Amino acid sequence: MAEKKEFRYFTIADVEREQEYLRWQHRRGWRFTGVTGIGTYHFESCEPEEVVYQLDYSPSRKANFSEYVQMYRDCGWEYLQDFAGFSYFCKPVSQMESPEEIFCDDDSRREMIGAVIRHRLPVLVISVAFPLCYLLLFLLPQLIQGYSPALTYAAVTMTIVLIPLWVVIIVTFSRLWKYWRSLQDDRWE
Repeated sequence: MAEKKEFRYFTIADVEREQEYLRWQHRRGWRFTGVTGIGTYHFESCEPEEVVYQLDYSPSRKANFSEYVQMYRDCGWEYLQDFAGFSYFCKPVSQMESPEEIFCDDDSRREMIGAVIRHRLPVLVISVAFPLCYLLLFLLPQLIQGYSPALTYAAVTMTIVLIPLWVVIIVTFSRLWKYWRSLQDDRWE
């Protein structure tokens, strides 16, 4: 059985795009077997088939994990793996009576996006705030007092590393917020 790996980067705001990517791969004869690292998707060759992939985010389910997975199995969904707080499920379209999704309404989608924001935002804010505080409170005053090649190098290096990180975080959360708001706006139409 042939195997392949592909690198794809999906942010936490790209859940639907990631699901469609996995479905597209299965249509082409590549069954998703797992994701590792930062976006390394593993596939094995299979017969091309229409399969729906769904992701769920619920970190609080760890205490009742076997019951959580069994609930989806009872509905015909195959559990594939957990990665970065998301659980991956799939189900062949041939086993569905009508189009199915794990989240059948916008309220449950909003709830999932809210959980992602509540659990991920504090960690990201701290991971960005700490180096920024170090840069502003420690390095900047020393640079102002007198020229030091080592300190200048450290400040420039931290800035070069932090700016792309900040851009990724800002873009990711703005897309996540936009998606969450779109679910809110649909509620009133």
